Amino acid sequence: MATKKFRCTVCGYIHEGDKAPAICPVCKADSSAFEEITSGSSTGKKKINTNSNVYTLLYASIMVVIVAVVLAFTHSSLSSTQNANVRLDKKKQILSAIHIDTKGKDVESVYTQYIRKDMIVNGAGEVVSENGGFDVLNGDDAYALYLAEVDGATKYILPLNGTGLWGAIWGYIALNADKNTVYGVFFSHASETPGLGAEIVTPAFKDPFIGKHIMKDGKFVSIAVLKKGKRPEHGEEYVDAISGGTITSTGVSNMLRICMSKYEKFLTKK
Repeated sequence: MATKKFRCTVCGYIHEGDKAPAICPVCKADSSAFEEITSGSSTGKKKINTNSNVYTLLYASIMVVIVAVVLAFTHSSLSSTQNANVRLDKKKQILSAIHIDTKGKDVESVYTQYIRKDMIVNGAGEVVSENGGFDVLNGDDAYALYLAEVDGATKYILPLNGTGLWGAIWGYIALNADKNTVYGVFFSHASETPGLGAEIVTPAFKDPFIGKHIMKDGKFVSIAVLKKGKRPEHGEEYVDAISGGTITSTGVSNMLRICMSKYEKFLTKK
C-alpha cells in the first residue's frame, strides 16, 4: 500500500504516513496546517502560507523598502523647490528691512534692483569678498553684509539671529551710509506667543528703531530694548519692550548687541 505524503504549510516539513501528524515536529503546528501531496500536486513548488510569521515579516520588509524609496524620491523632487522658496523668502526679509514691499511683485527683480552687493566681511572689518554673502552662515570670521541703494542713498544691511522665549528669533537691520543711523529693521520668530512676544513683527515694535543710533562717541553701543520706565546702563539709545513679552524683548536686545558687535570694526572704519 502506497504511503501518503503530507506537507506542513507553515514550515514545509513533509510527513509520510497514512495521515498527517497531530503536531508538526519542526514548527509545532497542529494537523490542520498539513495538506496532502497528491499526484496532481508538485512537490517542487511550495505554496505560500500568507498566515505564517515568515510571510508577514517578508511582506512588511518589502513594504518598508518601497515606502522608503517613494519618500526619498519625493524629497529629492521637492527639495529644489523648497530651497528656492527659502531663498525667495530670505530676499523678501532683506528688502523689508529697507521698507521695500514685494507683494505682487517679482521678488528676484526687485532684489536685484536694490541690493547691489552681498559682501563677506571679517572680524577685522575687511571686505573679504564683494559677493557670496547671501549663502554665508555667519561664523568662522566670515559675516554677510548687504549693500543696498535706495533713492540713490547707500544702506548697509546686517543679518541678525538670536533666541526668544520659546525658540529662534531673527531679522535684519539696515543702517544709513553713516553706518550709525538705523534706516529700518525686520524681525521674525519661530514660535513666540501671539499677542505678546510675537509682536516683534509688528510696525508698533519695529518703527521706533528708525532713526536710532548704534554708536556713542564713535564707539559701538547697540540699541537696548527695555521695559517702560527703565534706562540703559551705558547711555545707549533704546526702544520700549513689548508689554508682557519681556523675555522676547530681551532676546531682541541681546540679538542686536551680539550680532552687530561682529561688524564693529567695519562699522567704525572711516
